[in-house]
Amino acid sequence: MSQLLGGLLSATINPLTGLTTSTVEYLVVAGGGSGGYATGGYAGGGGGAGGLLTATGYAITSGSAITVTIGGGGTGGTSPTNGADSVFGSITATGGGRGGANAGVGNGGSGGGAGESGTFGTGTSGQGNAGGTGGYINFFIGGGGGGAGSVGSNISASQAGSGGAGLCSSITGQRVFYAGGGGGTTSSGTYGYGLGTAGGGDGALANNKPATNGLSNTGGGGGGGITTTTPAASGGSGIVIIRYPANCAPPASTTNLQQVLYNNGFQIYVWTSSGTITF
Repeated sequence: MSQLLGGLLSATINPLTGLTTSTVEYLVVAGGGSGGYATGGYAGGGGGAGGLLTATGYAITSGSAITVTIGGGGTGGTSPTNGADSVFGSITATGGGRGGANAGVGNGGSGGGAGESGTFGTGTSGQGNAGGTGGYINFFIGGGGGGAGSVGSNISASQAGSGGAGLCSSITGQRVFYAGGGGGTTSSGTYGYGLGTAGGGDGALANNKPATNGLSNTGGGGGGGITTTTPAASGGSGIVIIRYPANCAPPASTTNLQQVLYNNGFQIYVWTSSGTITF
């Protein structure tokens, strides 16, 4: 959380308890998909980023608990998985798709990059983008996982696909990027780069450089893997953040709340594990 929220300090204020909010602004990011895992000289694609949803004007009802669910990142290794959904009340962000390879490619918030088959995963409209293409160009190469901001990169003659761009949010008062795609892998040439500033992990280079995980609480996709010595990396877990004017009453109760911030005239509530909030 220090990376995401560094420089912002918690503080104590005295809200005008006679005022109540009727709506909140939200950011909901799902868990990123793991990279794809390949054997036998084939290549794994990068993991797709978790779906990202953000908007103002979410209506709340006094006295009713709102459920907050934080989606975990997809599991890497030799049996890759999609990321899990994150939820705030009626808002559900879809987990990212696993990168393509032996287990097939995953669709999700953003789709996994293609492995050697050339089939990429698709994203969810309004949440993310498709992965990049993979295939064989002198050797097998994996495509990049899709990100919330753009599709994953396709392969080139010696370059695995890099992850799609994430999106920037200033809901905490700082500019922070979320939901970047993971990079694809290759048996030779250059591995694909993850969008590290948005949480995506780099792909592996066979028996040489391991894949890297998506960053926790960003929804970044994991890097693609190749061979048992350089397996697929895991996706990053998701996050839920809400805010509303600081001069309104604080929530009546919360559970598993990780951080409370006051910045730019807003009170801000951050979850990195599942909980609830009641106004």
